[in-house]
Amino acid sequence: MFKILQNTISTGIATVAYPDVPAVVSAQFRGRPEFDFAAWRDARPAAGVCPTGAIEITDAGASRRVTVDYGLCIFCGQCAEVSTDNAVRITTDFELATLSRASLMLVADYSLNADGTHRQLTADYRALVTADEVGGKVSQAIFQTLGRSLAVRQVDAGSCNGCEMEIAALNNPIHDIERFGIHFVASPRHADMLLVTGPVTRNMELAVQKTYAATPDPKVIVAVGACGISGGIFGTNYASRGGVDATIPVDVYIPGCPPRPEALLYGILLAVGRLAEKVR
Repeated sequence: MFKILQNTISTGIATVAYPDVPAVVSAQFRGRPEFDFAAWRDARPAAGVCPTGAIEITDAGASRRVTVDYGLCIFCGQCAEVSTDNAVRITTDFELATLSRASLMLVADYSLNADGTHRQLTADYRALVTADEVGGKVSQAIFQTLGRSLAVRQVDAGSCNGCEMEIAALNNPIHDIERFGIHFVASPRHADMLLVTGPVTRNMELAVQKTYAATPDPKVIVAVGACGISGGIFGTNYASRGGVDATIPVDVYIPGCPPRPEALLYGILLAVGRLAEKVR
């Protein structure tokens, strides 16, 4: 007993201060790929190696359109490795949660050169929601919205369990999500929020719909990870419906494969703001 107390005291407080203090991220962490569309002379190599088709090229005559979909991106970094013009850079950005699926799309139009490379004409940079726009402390936002704790029901619709490992980490002493008044519940009937992971498999489609129906209003639905947003590496096929919003309405999207615990917490805070709108 005394040994346990001694170890506890010597360890001290292990809980990180995020979101009050920015997260400390390793330089090796692979976050959002950043694209310099003006310098990107040839997107074909990056599109060719992308395992999920997150980089799509459409040619029409002398013009070319390049679409980047962060909802499909698994942050593998292969696009940066093959881009010889240094137009693609892997960042450590992870606060990417958004209220709109469309805001995860970047579109650039180019004119084609004779050698197959391209020259930029226009680009549509749809800004992701920043931390300042989300704003406020998590616990304060939850209490002001509900006047009590936020109840979350996690639903595995067909995940590889990568996202589940990060969600489980939210409850460990490092992240300690319950300090914000957020706790996970066993029944959707007790939940304010559904945290849905994985592509919705055909076998889980009805279960997801019933879970959604069993969750009392007002409620918010959060699609977690590339699979939850778009089907990710699994896509849409005979066994998978793809993203969660193909089965039930989604309020918040959290990109990543899998998103780190701070990214999940960031997305949950964004969802609390969406829940506040529904409560009002």
